[in-house]
Amino acid sequence: MRRFLREHSLTLVFAGLFLAALVGQLFAGHADYNERQAALGQPLLTLGSYLFSADFLVDVTENWQSEYLQFFLYVTATVWLIQKGSPESKPEGKVGYESDKEQQVGQYVSESSPKWARAGGWRTAVFSKSLGLAMLVLFLFSWSMQWVAGWYANNSDPLAEKMGLGAYFFSSDFWNRSLQNWQSEFLAIASMAILSVYLRQRGSPESKPVGAAHSVSDESG
Repeated sequence: MRRFLREHSLTLVFAGLFLAALVGQLFAGHADYNERQAALGQPLLTLGSYLFSADFLVDVTENWQSEYLQFFLYVTATVWLIQKGSPESKPEGKVGYESDKEQQVGQYVSESSPKWARAGGWRTAVFSKSLGLAMLVLFLFSWSMQWVAGWYANNSDPLAEKMGLGAYFFSSDFWNRSLQNWQSEFLAIASMAILSVYLRQRGSPESKPVGAAHSVSDESG
């Protein structure tokens, strides 16, 4: 058990932080929602009712979709785009999908390679893009959930204009919720790419070794 916890500590710690933050958001969001309802003379919700409400769901999913969009764009854009000196970027000479030898596919697979990497054909083709595809699917799913939940929450608001699901997709409320999250994710990616050229975090795989030259790319320590 101790070995399992150590080998999976990164995932487990952030999963725990996620659950703690989600619970915190539930309590804070519930209090905020009832304060607004009381000010408008509207019925209050219990904590359990708020948990399954469209208001809570739209607040949660609008953050999820932006995170998955960030990772989808990041893992796919870094195939072709570079930032000289960043450990988050490949060097200029490796731009693109790289050779079969570098990617350990085709005749270069080994017994320890994943099954779909050894299978060849469409399975290897799909597996070679599976990370980006997974992030894209999760983004589209959570964005769709935000869309539907936001529409329902909007139509439940006595002060808001009632509209159909299609009309809500083009509404200012939907795009304000989406874009306010997207711009922060894009800023974070750009900041990480350029700051990691000149700054270091000793021992982190997201940073170059402390003594590495600023011009060195694709090297972590």
